[in-house]
Amino acid sequence: MPYDQMPKPPARPHSLSLDGRESLRVSGVDDVSGFDENLIVLSTSQGDLTVRGAELHIDRIDLEAGQLEVRGHIQELRYDEPAKSGSLWSRLFG
Repeated sequence: MPYDQMPKPPARPHSLSLDGRESLRVSGVDDVSGFDENLIVLSTSQGDLTVRGAELHIDRIDLEAGQLEVRGHIQELRYDEPAKSGSLWSRLFG
């Protein structure tokens, strides 16, 4: 069976909990692409999530469980749609 036709694992349940713009809990996290004190970029089961703010700190991360906790002054949460998989032709005509 070709790699691009293999069954995908089920998506993890995804949720966000923001408490007073100072504490953020995220579930359904697949990976952390990058982070610093002003920006955290996550891959989630619902697309890429960008967290912008000031003095951001990752308090807890457990990628096996898909959990992340962030502390700091959170100013923006933004999702990017997940990239479509498959060949160019299947994305154009499929």
